[in-house]
Amino acid sequence: MSNSDQIQRFMFEHHDIRGELVGIDEAYQAVISKHDYPDQVKKLLGEWIAAASLLSEILKFDGSVILQARGDAGIGVLMAECTHDQNVRAIAQVNGDIQSDKLQELFGNGQLVITISPRKGNRYQGIVPLNSDTLAECLEHYFLQSEQLSTRIWLQCDNSRAAGLFLQKLPFKPGASDDQKQQSDEQWQHVVTLADTIKSEELLSLENETILHRLYHEEDLRLFECEDVEFRCTCSKERTAASIKTVGQSELLDILESEPSIKVTCQFCNQTYSFDKIDIRAIFETGFSSTKDDGSIH
Repeated sequence: MSNSDQIQRFMFEHHDIRGELVGIDEAYQAVISKHDYPDQVKKLLGEWIAAASLLSEILKFDGSVILQARGDAGIGVLMAECTHDQNVRAIAQVNGDIQSDKLQELFGNGQLVITISPRKGNRYQGIVPLNSDTLAECLEHYFLQSEQLSTRIWLQCDNSRAAGLFLQKLPFKPGASDDQKQQSDEQWQHVVTLADTIKSEELLSLENETILHRLYHEEDLRLFECEDVEFRCTCSKERTAASIKTVGQSELLDILESEPSIKVTCQFCNQTYSFDKIDIRAIFETGFSSTKDDGSIH
């Protein structure tokens, strides 16, 4: 079994290339257990989670990476989010029959939005057309076009677990000569060619060090300490209260004339938050500061 629910960074000591390996087991199962998804959607969710984990690991700030695709075919929305400390969550909206595993056919006229959201500072969004068959190809196109960085990504999911391999060529060093640039390009092609030999079952089942030894036993690699990946939803009673506040106090109280409480269920984790009349008045009059364990404010 590959490193379960862990991500590991590595560097090539003599090449300007960095990489990552991730294996996601329990976190993936936690995501797909929340809804009854078709097998193709489960597989995509695994790939999406692995990709979000890989991308978040290269961030240098506290925040999150969100991969969200929207379409007008069998899948309306598919989204995965991973924070800088490797907390993941994901969800899909299925609109109809799923008959394919190719992105263009699953989403139809769709696009992928990559959102980098730091806790402090402005969000950054990149938009990529879903004109490739796989998520990996779409992300490789994004890095090449938007970041001018040669990147290769391998994503696998067998509906039990998900895994991913990420390689990225770092920018040329300032003042690099033409010969040095050519040598760097040749090294990149060599590293990618070896990675292309990895089989899906190997990526899903072998430990990280075994994978890297099989691929790069003739290279000097620096391995960094693994980080744990886990499913954790970012919903909270405070956020839910802030969300329903946008509806307006009078409308919320009107609803409560015929209902004992307003219940809001998080689509990611199925946690339900309940608000009665006292809760609603407290939200608008004194703000929201604390809640009871049952999800109510007072």
